[in-house]
Amino acid sequence: ALERIMIGLEKKDGVMSEKKRKLVAYHEAGHAILGALMNDFDVVAKISIVPRGPAGGVTIFMPSEERLNSGLYSKEFLENRMCVALGGRLAEEIINGKDNVTTGASNDFQQCTQVATAMVTQLGMSDAVGQRVIGGNGQGSSGPFMGRDFMGQGAPPVSQALRQLVDAEVKRLVNEQYQRGMTLLKSNMYLLDELAKKLLEQEKVNGEELVKMINKAAAENKLVLPNKVMATAGFVSEVVDTKKTQCLHPDKPAMFACGDCPRRGGKMEEQTMAVAAFAGEEIALYTAGNVVAKKSQCVHPDKALMFACGDCPRRG
Repeated sequence: ALERIMIGLEKKDGVMSEKKRKLVAYHEAGHAILGALMNDFDVVAKISIVPRGPAGGVTIFMPSEERLNSGLYSKEFLENRMCVALGGRLAEEIINGKDNVTTGASNDFQQCTQVATAMVTQLGMSDAVGQRVIGGNGQGSSGPFMGRDFMGQGAPPVSQALRQLVDAEVKRLVNEQYQRGMTLLKSNMYLLDELAKKLLEQEKVNGEELVKMINKAAAENKLVLPNKVMATAGFVSEVVDTKKTQCLHPDKPAMFACGDCPRRGGKMEEQTMAVAAFAGEEIALYTAGNVVAKKSQCVHPDKALMFACGDCPRRG
């Protein structure tokens, strides 16, 4: 019901050419993969290439309850949001080339520009501009009379030099996330192709299916993460950094096996636990920062999204 209200009804009788379906599939796959691989970002709930309202497809993210309650967003989250918003256009460029991109990313650009502008002019997240508010609520001066501004009824006038600095900072922030997203998607072409193929086959992919695909890519050493240090118990491949105990993903469900993860209630002492929320054939046991054993028996048969062990009963 929420999807119908926010996005619109599905156009089940709509006819799309195979070329357009492929374009939409890669576009949405770009959003979903970048969102899924970010440490501090909302969880991918659903990807669809069924047209809804004015959109040819949609990727739905589910924010954490903590973020919803607090309303607080970190600088890393906002940067990730820009990167994810650019994912659709980036995927189009990778598949079709820069000269054959479409207008499908126009709303994504609007979101990305709004976030970057707010970071620079409202949130004090630009070193060049500093910790100050520029232009009131982003609309510039409140009226034609300068005196009204200095009486506390609006923001002071903004000089041309400061406007140019703001524009340069907004452009820098967007370009950084563009390059970051392009590098990450090109490094994960296997995953991009697999997700687009699955979308073309069944039109909708939920978050659990996407996580399975990411785990499969990790198990085959075909997954490249944004950070050099892999998030412990995030997406597990052959190598786990046993010295890393700081939690890298406190917002992700089912990914909280770090030693001091706040979602586990604090720092772990001598408790033994599975390093891998999603493992391959073996699960490395993690005790006080060290891998002490490997276990093939499933240690979490009743956990949602945790059934990739070799003999897990939920795998049959």
